[in-house]
Amino acid sequence: MTVPLKLIDKFGRHIDYVRLSVTDRCDFRCVYCMAEEMTFLPRDQVLSLEEIYEVGAAFARLGVNKLRLTGGEPLVRKGILSLIQRLGKLDVELVITTNGSQLPTMADDLVAAGVKRINISLDTLNPERFKELTRKDKFDQVIAGIDAACKAGFKRIKLNAVILKGRNDDEVVALVDFARDRGLDISFIEEMPLGVISEHDREEAYCSSDEVRAMVHARYPLTKTEEQTAGPSTYYRMADSESRIGFISPHSHNFCSECNRVRVTVEGRLLLCLGNEHSMDLRELLRSEPDEEKRAAMLEKALIDSMDLKPEKHHFDLANEPQILRFMNATGG
Repeated sequence: MTVPLKLIDKFGRHIDYVRLSVTDRCDFRCVYCMAEEMTFLPRDQVLSLEEIYEVGAAFARLGVNKLRLTGGEPLVRKGILSLIQRLGKLDVELVITTNGSQLPTMADDLVAAGVKRINISLDTLNPERFKELTRKDKFDQVIAGIDAACKAGFKRIKLNAVILKGRNDDEVVALVDFARDRGLDISFIEEMPLGVISEHDREEAYCSSDEVRAMVHARYPLTKTEEQTAGPSTYYRMADSESRIGFISPHSHNFCSECNRVRVTVEGRLLLCLGNEHSMDLRELLRSEPDEEKRAAMLEKALIDSMDLKPEKHHFDLANEPQILRFMNATGG
């Protein structure tokens, strides 16, 4: 049964897609996402699996039709399968973004629990470069995870690649070939300027979607399509493949006017915009009311009221210090 959508912001945008972070922890330390030495949240500041479920269920009751579990790395959270099994019974499309490291042993269980689609991060096909970008020597494990996902029967699998000039921009076509060989989609992502990093200068490493698209088009002529998922990718097709090529362009082609998303961090902050600090504290609400029915009603009201906080757009500026100091792992992928 389709539930009427009740989450509409003051700019008329319909919010039907929520990204739920289940952990700020990760078994990788990707250079564009985290510092090499990280301090993670104390356990008492992290939402319990039950609290995360309550938030997801509240969004579903308000008409949201897509929930994406993120992190950090969501699959390293202890007990995560029990949460996924519960969320999988809601009237939503349940999807996950992962680095792929846990998929060799978990892919089949995720499909059985109701996960329909999965996004897997893969920025390079070079094992040594993989180690440099992720600061972990787990390339073979991730490739095995991708292959396990292909066999498990997900409705759709998409690779995500963050392209950095001088670090992996020479692999764009190779990554497309990898996706084509396995019948997967792939999206190329402009780096998000969240958190202070020391590995590279973001302005110098910036590689626009237009540049990446030109590299692909030179090898495989691309035709723009009107196909859309709930996310921000703009998709293109190749004449000789079922794989779609997507581009996520927060800098070069701002997609704020069509934004249909909000995020919930693992500490219970409802983020109304990736590039702004407009937020609402859901953790305090969840822990202030012991009665389940009253708490559910309060949560729904808070989510509806939060729509007035959602800003019109973000203002990323690679030339200056990041305005958003939280890392991507704390934001929710």
